Amino acid sequence: MLSLTSVHADTGALIHPVFRPHAFLPISVPLVVASFVPHKGVPPALFWHFLLQGYSAGFNHANRNKTTTTENKTTLKQSVLIMGTVAYSTVAGALPQIILQRLQLSSVSAQAFCRSVLPIPLSACLAAFSVLVVRSEESENGIKVFDSNGNLVGTSKEAGSKAVRETAISRATLFGTTATVPILLLFLLKRAKFVQRNPMLFAPVRHISTAVVLGLMIPVSFSLFPQVGKIKTEYVEKELQTSTNDMELFYHRGL
Repeated sequence: MLSLTSVHADTGALIHPVFRPHAFLPISVPLVVASFVPHKGVPPALFWHFLLQGYSAGFNHANRNKTTTTENKTTLKQSVLIMGTVAYSTVAGALPQIILQRLQLSSVSAQAFCRSVLPIPLSACLAAFSVLVVRSEESENGIKVFDSNGNLVGTSKEAGSKAVRETAISRATLFGTTATVPILLLFLLKRAKFVQRNPMLFAPVRHISTAVVLGLMIPVSFSLFPQVGKIKTEYVEKELQTSTNDMELFYHRGL
């Protein structure tokens, strides 16, 4: 299984060790934990979000469906989109800290909203956004689809859109849940007298719970949709419908 996750399903080429599925947990845990903690200023928030969003974009790109481009090479347009995605996501991820510092909010409710509520939808949306943009060529150019016997039927934009959409949902589920559970846990612990007498426990609990939830959610996210996706023949392009008698076609969804 380790060797299978080290090569790309479409090309058989080796995936860079940093972007292999089994490297996702040890690399992403410190980045996610550092990104989710309340920062004292904007620069630290931008720094950690840049590392997290950069790694997420690289992972999405390395594990995409590679049947969409000629010779499996990254186009100049896609390179620009990836860099833009990282830059935009970095600023958007640090938005709660930027709001707190620029507006100098002193209200307890406003600070609680920026530190506890706003990061949840932001994390889910940015994770999905990264997949949608980094892998946009699959929706624009289409990916290869096969019949039940493994014979190539053609290239389908509908299958590409479905593959990207499913992966985006799985990433949003991963990071959205990872952001939500520790916040809810801390909210419940604040009512416990033992924790109230020991406020120094909040930081370790936040860090540990974030790491644990991320570790538990990674296999759930990766298996939320099958790697070999299916699409009904009636939903693909008309020229492909006449090329096969199968009711369903198959494609590699990517990771």
